[in-house]
Amino acid sequence: MADSRDEPLVLGIETSCDETGVGIVRGTTLLADAVASSVDEHARFGGVVPEVASRAHLEAMVPTIDRALKEAGVSARDLDGIAVTAGPGLAGALLVGVSAAKAYAYALGKPLYGVNHLASHICVDQLEHGPLPEPTMALLVSGGHSSLLLSADITSDVRPLGATIDDAAGEAFDKIARVLDLGFPGGPVIDRYAREGDPGAIAFPRGLTGPRDPAYDFSFSGLKTAVARWIEARRAAGEDVPVRDVAASFQEAVVDVLTRKAVRACKDEGVDHLMIGGGVAANSRLRALAQERCEAAGIRLRVPRPKLCTDNGAMVAALGAEMVARNRSASDWDLSADSSLPVTDPHVPGRNHAQANGHGHDHDHVHELGEENLYS
Repeated sequence: MADSRDEPLVLGIETSCDETGVGIVRGTTLLADAVASSVDEHARFGGVVPEVASRAHLEAMVPTIDRALKEAGVSARDLDGIAVTAGPGLAGALLVGVSAAKAYAYALGKPLYGVNHLASHICVDQLEHGPLPEPTMALLVSGGHSSLLLSADITSDVRPLGATIDDAAGEAFDKIARVLDLGFPGGPVIDRYAREGDPGAIAFPRGLTGPRDPAYDFSFSGLKTAVARWIEARRAAGEDVPVRDVAASFQEAVVDVLTRKAVRACKDEGVDHLMIGGGVAANSRLRALAQERCEAAGIRLRVPRPKLCTDNGAMVAALGAEMVARNRSASDWDLSADSSLPVTDPHVPGRNHAQANGHGHDHDHVHELGEENLYS
C-alpha cells in the first residue's frame, strides 16, 4: 500500500460569495476545513452585497489560512500546490481569493491551480465517500445554480445536461423566506419551519414538468411568484398565513422537481448513482426524498455531510489535489477571476499545457522559485 504521504497535499481557497473557505487535503483525506462567514453582515440587506463580501474576504484571508494550517498540523512549505476558485461567482470576491492564492503560491514556489466552483462541489464528495465513479451524475443546487452535470473526468470533462433558466433553487428559498418575514439566508429557516408543516397543504406548481418541457432544465421563478401571490391574497383577505404549511408545500415543490429530473437523467444516461452537492443539498427534505427515489430506482445516492455541501475551501482543495494527482497543467501567473467561468472548464490551465510531454508535473512556471523560498 502506498504511503499516504505520497498523496498530494493541497491547500484550497474559496471566495466565490460570502464564505471565506480554506481547506487542506492530502489526496482524498480532509485535514482541515476553516471557514469565516460574513453572512451576518449581509442579513440586514436581505441578500449578499458584493462589496461587503469582498472586504470581509480581505480581512479574513490570512487568519483563515493560518487557522487551516494549524488545524492540519502542516507547514505551508509542505504543500504540493495551491488551488483557488477562479469562477464562477462574484467578481470582486473571486479576485480576493485569486490574488491571495497567487501570492502564497509565488512566495512558496508552489504550483497554482485555478479551478471551477461547480466542479469543486462535485469533487468534495471524494472526501466523504471515496473516489468518484466515472462517469458521475451530479445534481448541483445552490443560491446561484441548479444544474444537472455528467462528468467523465472531474478534472477535464464535465458536460451540462440541464440548468436553471431563471431563479435557482437557493434564490427561491431566499425570496420566499423574505416574503414570509423569516430572514436571511432562507434555506435553513424554510427547512426548519417545513418540518412542522404539511407538504400537501397547498398545491404549488412544478415548473418545467410538462411533456414538451426540457427534460433536465429547471425553473423556479413561476413557483416563487405563485407562493408570493398566495401569501399576499391571504394577507389581503385579513387571514393568517400558515407559515409552516407554506414552507413545507413550497419546499416540497422544489425538491419534487429536483429529484424527479435527477433520477430521470440517471436512467436516461445509464448511470447507477447520483451525487448531490451545493448549499441546498444540506436541505433535510431534499436528502430524504432523493434517498427514497434513488432506492426505488436502484440508484446509489452520494451526498456529502451538510458542512461540505455549502461553500468551503475543502472542496477546492479536493479538486486541486485531483489536478496534481492526474498531472494536470498548473495555471499561469496571470490567472484572473472569471465570474461566468463555464462548468465545461473544470480548471484554468496554463497557456502551454498543450505542449506538456507527460514527464513529471507540468508546472514549469514555479521551477525558478524552488531554491528561493520567499515565504518565511
